[in-house]
Amino acid sequence: MRRSAKVLTAAIALALLTAGCSSGGSSDTTADGKKVLRIALWNYDQTPEFKALIDGFKAKYPDIEVRPVDILSDDYSEKVTTMLAGGDTTDVLTMKTLTDYARFGTRGQLQSVTDEVGKLDKANYGGLDAYDMNGEYYALPYRQDFYVLYYNKALLKDSAADLSKLTWSDYAALAKRQTKGNGASKVYGTYHHTWRSLVQAIAAAQTGGDLLGGDYGFFKDQYTMTLDLQKSGATMPWATANSQKVTYKTMFTTDKTAMMPMGTWFAAVLLQEKAAGTFKDDWGMAPLPQITADGKATTFGAPTAFAINKKAKNSDAARKFLTFASGPEGAAAVAKIGITPSYTDEAIMNTYFSAQGMPTDDLTKKAMRPDTVKLEMPISEKSSDVDTILTEEHELVMTGEKSLDQGIKEMNSRVKSEVG
Repeated sequence: MRRSAKVLTAAIALALLTAGCSSGGSSDTTADGKKVLRIALWNYDQTPEFKALIDGFKAKYPDIEVRPVDILSDDYSEKVTTMLAGGDTTDVLTMKTLTDYARFGTRGQLQSVTDEVGKLDKANYGGLDAYDMNGEYYALPYRQDFYVLYYNKALLKDSAADLSKLTWSDYAALAKRQTKGNGASKVYGTYHHTWRSLVQAIAAAQTGGDLLGGDYGFFKDQYTMTLDLQKSGATMPWATANSQKVTYKTMFTTDKTAMMPMGTWFAAVLLQEKAAGTFKDDWGMAPLPQITADGKATTFGAPTAFAINKKAKNSDAARKFLTFASGPEGAAAVAKIGITPSYTDEAIMNTYFSAQGMPTDDLTKKAMRPDTVKLEMPISEKSSDVDTILTEEHELVMTGEKSLDQGIKEMNSRVKSEVG
């Protein structure tokens, strides 16, 4: 196994060297003496936030040459895991998920940035506490995403619905009413993507349930509603979306759904599509529907962060990048393109809503100010194993291979016996 890991790591390194956006070799300085800062990230050409941050950083630090280490998004976590196991020295590592962070942090593969955290005004940072490992921090967040309800204004214009305070019961009824047509011309009232979080994390956030606890009865009501939407035809069947690799972007930008629960990152995608002329509809965001209409909006989400490789060649340059990306300058850079930064203040939010094509109505602004954002998955050494089990059982429930009661029973049993 160790030989296989080394061979795979070498293959990855070779691919990065020959890619159009590569690591540029292993040297820590250029021929003219500039420090080389290598940053592991994904889909560089399709992820404008990375270019915005890197361009801003290079303008501030012209003596540092930044070389992105570009990895396919779907392969990112696995490849970074392999790279670190093989002793790779890429300086900065993007923490795509908290599960990745927990894995790398507990394995001692990241440098502490606790001193940098001590200098921050924590009141202005969303998601920072998620990186607290018993008082130590090994990453700094640069964005904080959470889930809202996207809607197509034209498709809902005659619905007379008040989207500002939807309960899940209201939402389900509206989705059924707004489903129109059949076959290729069908427009669904809503679209739920295939991720387990669109059932499980919502339930955990809004009921106070524990995703690591091994008792998942609190999932039942959210699954019942979602399965009923699927059965009624108000949302695309999970099996169809999965087998046909349907993307949430296509569903929304081609007018195939009137509503869609999705993360705040999708706003930047829509701004890009608008700018390219490939999406012309008026759209907006509303708060995620709630279990009860008490006027409070509870949602779930997760931050995204940068960390420093324990074996980084240019740690000083890496720390400068983390401070820049996570602070006000980095926040302004990503807010301009519709990304929700971790650091926010009034000026940053004004920048966010001034992005070309961004909706500025009161409902969208309300959606961007939820009362509570719960973590999509808590950080623990158990997180990765629990995530795998819950994902496997979610798929079986959504395809009807197991009944809801059977699925929840199996989730309880497996997490307790396989994870403890």
